[in-house]
Amino acid sequence: MTGTFSCETPDDTFALGERIGADLKSGDVLLLKGGLGAGKTLLTKGILNALGFDIDEVTSPSFTLVNLYRTPTVDVYHIDLWRLHENSDVVSAVGFEEILAEENNIAIIEWSEKLRSFPHSGRIIAISIAGDGDEPRTIDIGDAD
Repeated sequence: MTGTFSCETPDDTFALGERIGADLKSGDVLLLKGGLGAGKTLLTKGILNALGFDIDEVTSPSFTLVNLYRTPTVDVYHIDLWRLHENSDVVSAVGFEEILAEENNIAIIEWSEKLRSFPHSGRIIAISIAGDGDEPRTIDIGDAD
C-alpha cells in the first residue's frame, strides 16, 4: 500500500492504520516519521487492531523504548527512538538486530529518522505524517530507500 492519504479526523488516521495492518506480514519494518502529536501511536493502534490485538494495551513506548505486542499471528515490536540521542548506537540500544532475527516479528519504529542504517533484507515501509492534534493529517506511505 503506497500513496498519499488525507486523514481529516483521528478516526480516519486509525482507519488508515487498520488498512496498513491488514497488508502486513512477518518480517516487515515500518518507519514512522512525524512530530509530537502527529498521530504515530494512533496509527499504530489501528495497525494492531487489524492484527487482532487489544488497542487499550497499546501505548507509546517513549520511556520504555520498546513495547512487545503478541498478536494471534505475529509479534509486533513497537519501538520509540524519541529519547535516544541521534549520535548513539540506536540499533544496539533497542536490540534491533535480535528483533529482526526472529522469524515471526514486525517492527514499528517511531522517530525513525534517528536510525542511520540497520541490517534488514525484508520489506521496509516508510510512513511520514504531517499535521497534529485534531488537525487534518497528510500521510505518505512508500517503500523506504
